[in-house]
Amino acid sequence: PCRDKIRVYANGWGGGNWDSNEIAEKAKKIADMGFTAMKFDPIPGPWRTFVDKKVERQAVENVKAVRSAVGPDIDILVEMHRRLAPMHAVKIAKEIEEFNPFWFEEPVLAENVDALASAKKAINIPVVTGEELYTKFEFREIFEKQAADIINPDVCNVGGILELKEIAAMAEPYYVVVSPHNYNSTTLGLSATIQVSAAIPNFLITEYFVNFEELGKDISTHPFEVDGGYIKLPTEPGLGMDLKEKNLEKYPYKQFPPRNLAHYSDEGP
Repeated sequence: PCRDKIRVYANGWGGGNWDSNEIAEKAKKIADMGFTAMKFDPIPGPWRTFVDKKVERQAVENVKAVRSAVGPDIDILVEMHRRLAPMHAVKIAKEIEEFNPFWFEEPVLAENVDALASAKKAINIPVVTGEELYTKFEFREIFEKQAADIINPDVCNVGGILELKEIAAMAEPYYVVVSPHNYNSTTLGLSATIQVSAAIPNFLITEYFVNFEELGKDISTHPFEVDGGYIKLPTEPGLGMDLKEKNLEKYPYKQFPPRNLAHYSDEGP
């Protein structure tokens, strides 16, 4: 392996339409847990391609509040969820630049690579994309058009360990680093992600959802533990973990109602 411990950033600690005081308090708790990096979406309210000035100001205030709460040494990762037009992406990026974000994630829809590339050229914060891309052919266009500084493919979305390693290898000659996405890949998927993260030279940081910790501890024999912002690479065979099959019986499959997540195309009220 290239490394024996994997740096992770905390996600899953926010949520809701918060004000700046609320988000600052939550961020401080994450820093107190020992994380050295944390990600959040600072934009309140429904998703819109064009956001008004009030929403822009609130987003900037939220980033400012988090930076003030955690100090200069914690990396803050700003998530946009592909919701912005290039014009607004550039404008918001410039307004938060003074707070030194670690990155600016998915400001523009990844399916429109030309629009993403045009925004990236005008943004002075590292731009991330890739969690909604599925094949090496989609990533190739991102690399060739220099549309991102960092990619965040998901090991389950792209088809497994080998495919993720191949995408990472494709990124390397373009000076693009890899930060695996993890929301769809909790516990077993995270185990696979950790193994890939240890094996690729152009690895940056891995996503870790704090709100899934208790589930992971309940169903796995070797649950991951974050120490100083890192997960130690497992040394057990295979992915480095086994499942507690008896405990899994507590979580039978059931049909959930549609999540109806807000999306850039909704342009909600």
